[in-house]
Formats: sequence, C-alpha cells, structure tokens
Amino acid sequence: MREERGYTLQELAKRAKLSLSYLSEIERGTKRPSMKALERIAAALDISKHRLIRGEGSKTGLLLGQRIRLFRGEMGLSIQELASRAGISASYLGEIERGVVYPSVKILKMLAGELGVPVYVLLGQGSSLGHRLKALREEYGLTQARLARLAGVTAGLIGQIEQGKVQPSLNTLEKIAQALGVSPCYFITESGSVNQLLETLSPDVRELLLHPNVQAILNLACNLNRQELQFILNFILLYKKSSLSCTP
Repeated sequence: MREERGYTLQELAKRAKLSLSYLSEIERGTKRPSMKALERIAAALDISKHRLIRGEGSKTGLLLGQRIRLFRGEMGLSIQELASRAGISASYLGEIERGVVYPSVKILKMLAGELGVPVYVLLGQGSSLGHRLKALREEYGLTQARLARLAGVTAGLIGQIEQGKVQPSLNTLEKIAQALGVSPCYFITESGSVNQLLETLSPDVRELLLHPNVQAILNLACNLNRQELQFILNFILLYKKSSLSCTP
C-alpha cells in the first residue's frame, strides 16, 4: 500500500509520526505494531484499519484480541456493548482483547457473528492448525497433558503444535483428532477457501454436496489414509469404465 501511493519508507514514517526503523521492522515482519501505531499507519495511508488486518495473517501478525478490538472499534461498540451482545462479561472480553485468555470456539463464533465477520477473519493466522487445536481442546476442558495422554503423544508436542512451532505428522494429527472425536479435516480445512469454492459451483452441484448421502461419504473420506483413498478412486474409475462398456 505504501508503494502503491508512491511513498518512501521515510515519507510514510514521517506522515505516521513513527520512527523509520520501527516502520521498517513492521514491514519486514520482525516487529508487531502496537494498536496506536496501526491506527497512525492507517491514517497516514488514508485507509480503514480493516484493510491492514484483513486477509491471511502470519506469525508476526495481529493477535486475535487485537483483531477483535479493531473490528469492535470500527463498529463503534464499547467493550460492554459487544460483551452484552455476545452473552459474556465485559471483563472476560477485556481479557480476550488483551490476550490474557483465549475464547472457546462457541464464544469466538458469537463474537464473529456480532462483529459481522467470518471466524477465519478474526483468527487471521488463527485459522491455523495450532489455534484450532487449542480452541477445541479448551472447549472440551482438557489440559495439554490430558489431551497428550489421550492421543498417546507428549504434552510438549501438543504445546509446540498449538504455538505453531512444529507441524504434526499425519499420524500424530489422526491420533489427536481421534482423541478429540473429530475428523482430521477439521484442523486443516480453511473456512474461507471452502466458502469461496462453494460460491463458484453451480446450484445443482451445491445441492448435490448438501445431500445427506454425499455428506456421509465426505465425512468417511476425511478419515481415509492415502492407500485407502487411492483404492476408492480406482474402484470408481473401474466402475465408470465398466458402466460405459455396458452402454448400448
């Protein structure tokens, strides 16, 4: 956005009343901007704060609480007003915005609904596997140690996955998903990309995907390993070929 407007780093730093080195670190992703700095940058670029936080996040992007605070500010809601609409206490919402606590999946959905944005937008990076795992674990009231025992892995590994420091193997992901009673697909499916994909499909295809029988097949397919999935695909291809050969 800075380059689109023809600003040098020095010019934008001056307009935003920030130090050149601080702005440079933000652009390189080595520094996370404060709320005040973010507001100054948005004003200097003459854009809404929304445009700086929408889209895919990163490990150095805004935290969930900061995103909630920004969207709340855009709607002109006080902490008390948003908390009341979402059915939680103002103090709890304050802790979420400060990053002291992480909301459950249910509360996150309520907040997203009241702010008028999809959950994945609030999460940013947070539609990441680690954030989904942490949210679901806390929704079930499990500690990292308890989940680790149920999944047959170490508590340290669960912590590293939640922090985004390591990516679990497929085998580990399947163990964790089984312990939580969900499909492994839950952790890797991007809500935004699925919605965008569905919008491009024709009405008859969308209707077909919503059919209970198709949903049942898709749910089963999520738990297949590579060999099992390849076997099913081969069977379908063989069936289609035999059907064509029998057509008069």
